[in-house]
Amino acid sequence: MRLLELTPAETAFLTAPPAAADGLQARLTRKLAATLSARLRLPVRAMAMPADAAAGAPASPVWQPDAALASLWLVRRLGGQRVTGTTSFVPHTLIHTLDAVLAECWLDEVAQTDPPAALAWQLAAANTQATLAVRLPHPTTDMTRWARGVIRHA
Repeated sequence: MRLLELTPAETAFLTAPPAAADGLQARLTRKLAATLSARLRLPVRAMAMPADAAAGAPASPVWQPDAALASLWLVRRLGGQRVTGTTSFVPHTLIHTLDAVLAECWLDEVAQTDPPAALAWQLAAANTQATLAVRLPHPTTDMTRWARGVIRHA
């Protein structure tokens, strides 16, 4: 059986460089929404927003969930349905979950570039509006080392 010649369109497709991967924030936004939806057992929408970078990069990622997200997490994870009031206490389980999501997204990245200094999101779930931000270490090696440690201990 004789093979057919490739068309110019097929040749162009096969020789084209791979498509650029989504940015870290885009992938992380989708993964955060999916993970929080699953853990909270209600639909969560996440929208990326501009983040203010504080001076000095931390040694490891520093999450900054607001009181509304912390309250929603506590109520839903303890089996409650309605969130009333807010709490200033941020549960360790929320931070561990966020760390795991960030570590997976970072290690999945094809071509790792220096991470942005900070990322932020506006979250919407049921009647709750919340914000979430994270400050990131700058050298890629520090971020990769941290991510591997998180995955190893998960």
